[in-house]
Amino acid sequence: MTIKPKAMETIAAETTTTTPEVISRSFDKTVEGLKESAATATASLEQAQAQLKQGYDRAVKTAEQLAKFHQGNLEAMIKASQIFATGLQDISKHVAENAKATLEESVSTFRALTTVKSVKEALELQTSFAKASIEKAMSEGSKLTETSLKLAEQAYAPLTARVNAAVETFTTRN
Repeated sequence: MTIKPKAMETIAAETTTTTPEVISRSFDKTVEGLKESAATATASLEQAQAQLKQGYDRAVKTAEQLAKFHQGNLEAMIKASQIFATGLQDISKHVAENAKATLEESVSTFRALTTVKSVKEALELQTSFAKASIEKAMSEGSKLTETSLKLAEQAYAPLTARVNAAVETFTTRN
């Protein structure tokens, strides 16, 4: 098959006139596709950035709430320690006062024993002293136990309040 020169010129003319148009349209489509891809990528990145910011804001808020909660725990611990220290100091003073009174009673009884005239009188004095000492020890022991229990209750009150707050906080979040 042979091509005639005139037909060749027509094919060449058509090819040269259509090739720039085809290239231009193809280029325009490529640019348009790139613009669409860039717009989609930009929108996706903006959405990801917004989600990241939202997550960051939630994390910061949670950290602030956690710090505030732990600050409350620390304050409760300090308050409980202060109550306990004050109560322990009061109990120690009371025990020291009782020990001093017991010592004074012992000295008084010993002095009285040095002036007795008979063994029977000494035994009565010693028995009376022993009975009073035992009764006082039992009474003071009961008072000390009661005071200690009250102190423990008072000292644990701020901590109990924090535990209740924690339970309330964490059960309402879920």
